[in-house]
Amino acid sequence: MTFCLKRLPGLTREEFQDYWRNRHAPLVREHAAALGIRKYVQSHSLALPGAFPLAEVRGSAGLDFDGVAQLWWDDVKSFAAAGATEAGRDAGALLLADEKKFIDLPNSPIFLSEDYRVIG
Repeated sequence: MTFCLKRLPGLTREEFQDYWRNRHAPLVREHAAALGIRKYVQSHSLALPGAFPLAEVRGSAGLDFDGVAQLWWDDVKSFAAAGATEAGRDAGALLLADEKKFIDLPNSPIFLSEDYRVIG
């Protein structure tokens, strides 16, 4: 699962990323077993000069996300099974309630995907 995150209005990038790393990540870690999560990676975007010219050269939109979360399950069946348990539903509801504190959910795309390793 890939989740492209935008912060709530009123939060700085630094406040958003601090909350995500130091408050939300421990919650995900605590509930990972109930949700069947095997791996969780946070990619925090950098506000560096020259970042958007990378997008311009490629003709990309250069969307300004504050970070990207990637979560892995063993397979799609494991993902679905975790959501079918009471513990999984409770954990999912708890994480969603916390996400509403710092993520602009309507403007943060989320999707499931399948990885195809090319290098490494």
